Amino acid sequence: MYSSSSVSKCVILIHVFAMQLLLINSELPLNTTNAYLNHKCVVSQGKYKPGSKYEKQLKLTIKNFYSSSENKEGLDLLGGDGFSAILQCRGDSYGRKCRDCYATAVAALHRKCPWYKAKIIWYDQCLLSFDTKYSTGMIDYDNNFCMSNAKKLGGDKLSFMRTWNTFMDNLMALATHADNDTTYPPLYSVGKTRFNGDTMYGMVQCTKDIPPKACKECLVFYSIHFQDCLNDKRGARFMSRSCTFRFEFYPFIAKQVRNILRVK
Repeated sequence: MYSSSSVSKCVILIHVFAMQLLLINSELPLNTTNAYLNHKCVVSQGKYKPGSKYEKQLKLTIKNFYSSSENKEGLDLLGGDGFSAILQCRGDSYGRKCRDCYATAVAALHRKCPWYKAKIIWYDQCLLSFDTKYSTGMIDYDNNFCMSNAKKLGGDKLSFMRTWNTFMDNLMALATHADNDTTYPPLYSVGKTRFNGDTMYGMVQCTKDIPPKACKECLVFYSIHFQDCLNDKRGARFMSRSCTFRFEFYPFIAKQVRNILRVK
């Protein structure tokens, strides 16, 4: 079980458009690999009115994102004057998994944050964000949280932090490096290492609207900011609108992922 810390609570939005189609999937039971994690409704950016320009833009974005949510990269983004939106699915969650997560996220935001302009929701397999500002391409330092396993790791904390820091560095390097088959880094990597006889599994990911340098900066910032949440735990994750890291002492990522790192 997880307990949540540094979670900002706010309020967001979403209106009923093509919702009959989306709500078909919204109440399907989620398995443990696509749990709801958190949401934030940004009260400071206000609400929109029915029939407004913002509502029309929102409806169109919801429809377009749904149509393209099965693309193999699991990414959709839109940025412009007074509006931006991001859908980012986990690196191993593309195709139908991405679409199902998106449909669930849209319906959940409609229930949790009605009529608010800016909002964000996190699931295990995707995040969905709407904003009144042009926020794509920039690191988000305002919307973040950390969740840790209630069970403590025990043992030498210093030894764990050394292992964790090395593991994190290697995963970041892999995520931000373009190999010979691609022209742009994946901004996603998974791997495993050993600690005190146990196998530790990890994942890092950044939204693909930010460049590799910003991806690394985001991951380093939050790994330092949430050290108390991560240290001495048998599993934890930090998440923001721009980047995320997770580690567990059990496998939690689909085996078919290409860029796998193994650290001895």
